Amino acid sequence: MTKKYVSEQLVDYLEYNNVENIFGLCGHTNIAVLAALENSSVNFIDVRHEQIAAHAADGYARVKKETSVVLSHLGPGLTNAATGVANASLDSIPMVVIAGDVPSHYYGKHPHQEVNLHADASQYEIYKPFVKRAWRVDRPDLFPEIIDKAFSLAQSGRPGPVLVSVPMDIFSTEIDTELFDRVKQNNKNLTKPSISDAKARQVIERLLDAENPVFYVGGGIMLADAADELRELVDHLGIPVAYSLMGKGAVSDEHPLTLGMTGFWGTKFINDTCRDADLILALGTRFSEADSSSWYPEYTFNIPETKLIHIDIDSKELGRNYPVDLGIVADIKEALTELTRVAKEMVPKGRKNNKMEEAIASYREEFFGKIQKNQKSDAFPLRPERILGDVRAALPEDAYITTDVGWNKNGVGQQFPAYKAGTILTPGGYATMGFGSSAALGAKLADPGRIVVSMIGDGGFGQNPSVMATAVSENIPVIWVVMNNSSYGTIAGLEKSHFDTTYGTVFQRDGKSYSPDFAQIAKGYGVDSVKITKAEEFKPALEEAIQSNKPFLLDVSMLNEPVPTDGHWNIMDIYSPGKNVTHSSV
Repeated sequence: MTKKYVSEQLVDYLEYNNVENIFGLCGHTNIAVLAALENSSVNFIDVRHEQIAAHAADGYARVKKETSVVLSHLGPGLTNAATGVANASLDSIPMVVIAGDVPSHYYGKHPHQEVNLHADASQYEIYKPFVKRAWRVDRPDLFPEIIDKAFSLAQSGRPGPVLVSVPMDIFSTEIDTELFDRVKQNNKNLTKPSISDAKARQVIERLLDAENPVFYVGGGIMLADAADELRELVDHLGIPVAYSLMGKGAVSDEHPLTLGMTGFWGTKFINDTCRDADLILALGTRFSEADSSSWYPEYTFNIPETKLIHIDIDSKELGRNYPVDLGIVADIKEALTELTRVAKEMVPKGRKNNKMEEAIASYREEFFGKIQKNQKSDAFPLRPERILGDVRAALPEDAYITTDVGWNKNGVGQQFPAYKAGTILTPGGYATMGFGSSAALGAKLADPGRIVVSMIGDGGFGQNPSVMATAVSENIPVIWVVMNNSSYGTIAGLEKSHFDTTYGTVFQRDGKSYSPDFAQIAKGYGVDSVKITKAEEFKPALEEAIQSNKPFLLDVSMLNEPVPTDGHWNIMDIYSPGKNVTHSSV
């Protein structure tokens, strides 16, 4: 019998499963694992705040299409990471969080940094509301089975984070290597559920019989890596496709049958097309509030008058927000493969939809014609449309964009063309400030050959500017475009329109607008930077940042104009009942 420390065997297990990076921060409960990592092929991505670790791991998993790993300390380390892990959970991102815990022989004694005012040895329970499962390891010999289950659960079914809380003494306990050897034999490439031939024919027949069918897709397309299969079905049947914020890029925004994003920040044409459809085939979406105009039938979706066929890997999403006429539990990639095969049998020559293509082309010409003036405006502070337009013009089609919350998220969803699936990384479910700056690190590590730009507000970037320290120390050449309006701009616009004040939402000093000089702060971290002083400087500076292949920050003063809204959000009725009020400029 051969024995080795749990910490050493954990690292061996990660190597065996081709884990390349772990994101985290040190603490006295996890340094046994750090010591074992020193001579490992697994890289430890050292951060200055655990929220950065979780968001970076989130971005890494989205791009790499693999389960990411976070290493955390107990107590404050675990709670610091909680926001990022919850964000990953609501966006269905596979992640394994390994957290050090108090020594098992000190349960009930309130050892250093334990959260135990009302329960002993229960830090793992903090994560229970949002992870797929939370384990506390109570015996060293059970750890191999638990960590193997953790990886399997994180990436199976509807993906999501799991937590494994490990008392620090267990990391430093020797166990028989046979225990890990046994679980290494598990094949994690499980066969995923598809749909039957008969069910596929039923779906295709109903699509062919419908007068105005629409595909509606969400982030599940990206999670299932099913963009190619979706595009093939769209092309064959000639059915237009609309998307949620998380589904942006599933089919290129240049495709003649791509409608665009629905909901509050969707446009009237897109919302009306979905509302007037007689049949919607929804794929990998949960019909969230923002994407569905708070589920008001007069704005975006008029279901059940519009019949709904809904396919999702998670049965809980079927019928949650809209009644389904036909609900199917299946992996989206497998289902689309079967649907396309059947569609080609039933309609060998396919179908064209010239009328819809012409309507979409006309809409795009009108919509982008309206914002073209702002895209070319030389005003300073810059128009947000100018920033988005210059970024799109400077980047190749396959560049990754990470967003945060505010104009950068809502405006990107509405106005920024995405040409490749999975290139827009955004905090959809939790809408977390601080996501974009950190997720960019993970995205670049996952795909180092492609450009990664984080478009983020000054409020969001100010959450965790120490992300720059990790970029420098780990040599991760991402670009941050700080869209700086010296405020929490979207919230300021809401408060101004409904309550005629911006109290608590704008950044001021002695009654005057105030903003840190992020370019100077970046230089302090060792990051190249430019503070933009006029509109025509921005695009050349961005091109310089791209060519540098180094961490780079652009501090861009931006006019605080609201994103145009044609949909609806129920909070407007709460603030100003009976009035048609949305956002104001501030």
